Parts: sequence; structure tokens; C-alpha cells
Amino acid sequence: MTNTETAVFGMGCFWSAEELFRKIKGVISTEVGFMGGTVKNPTYGQVCRGKSGHIEVVNITYNPKIVKYTDLLNLFWNNHDPTTPNRQGWDVGEQYSSHIFYFTEEQRLLAEKSFEKIQKSSDLRIVTAIKKASDFFPAEEYHQKYFMKKNNSILNF
Repeated sequence: MTNTETAVFGMGCFWSAEELFRKIKGVISTEVGFMGGTVKNPTYGQVCRGKSGHIEVVNITYNPKIVKYTDLLNLFWNNHDPTTPNRQGWDVGEQYSSHIFYFTEEQRLLAEKSFEKIQKSSDLRIVTAIKKASDFFPAEEYHQKYFMKKNNSILNF
């Protein structure tokens, strides 16, 4: 069995985030869902109505010998706007806020270092939260691999 690690990012709509990361060499699997809230096993409806406190996230299992956590962080920073609180594009709400959830002390340190680098290069305040990972709750099946199922990826990654 290959040694794997997990990364979790909230960067707006989880459909787009999953589409971005699932195509990366070294990423073994992706799953969209929710993290950071107070309700166990929240539904998409509860999250969208702001009733659970969760963030839409992509849960990434990867092989660190092929893709580094810092590479995933770079994709995270370069593919959403970390300066807009509770919003990404047309998607508005707390569930769309920018988050990095870490599992290890090394991930925390790398996330903080990358945050500082991005902040130094920006005239705007970076609002990305860096938090210890909590329970991950998978979203309903119809959300998983959404763009792949629809064969309608309008994204250009």
C-alpha cells in the first residue's frame, strides 16, 4: 500500500475545487463535502442555508512522493480569490469562505508560510482561515465528481 496524505481546502464551490485537484498527477482521490461546522452529517441544504457552520471543501488523498503539499497549496492560492470573505465569484455565503484545514504540524507550518508569502505579495488583506481539520462529512453522491459526470467542465484548468 502506498503511503498517502490528506489535504482539505475550502475555496468556494466544491465542484470547481474537485475538478482542479482530481486532474493532478499524484492525487489518488478527491471527495467533496463539508468541514468545520457544528452539525453532524449535514445536508447540502443545511449548509447552504447557513444552518450548520460548515465550509464546502474538497478532501484530497495524495501520494507525497509524487505531489508535494506545497504544490497543492500553490494550486489552492492560484485558483481562487483569498481576499473576499464568504464569497467566491457569484457564490456568496459562509460556506464558500477560503480555508486551509491541516492535519499535521508540518501542514500547519507550510500553510502559514504560504499565507505569509501571499499576503506580502498582495495589496489586499488575505482572509483565508487556517484551521485544524475536524470531522469531514461527504456531500451527497450527486455532488461527487460533478463536472466529470456532466462532461460539461466549463473550467479551464
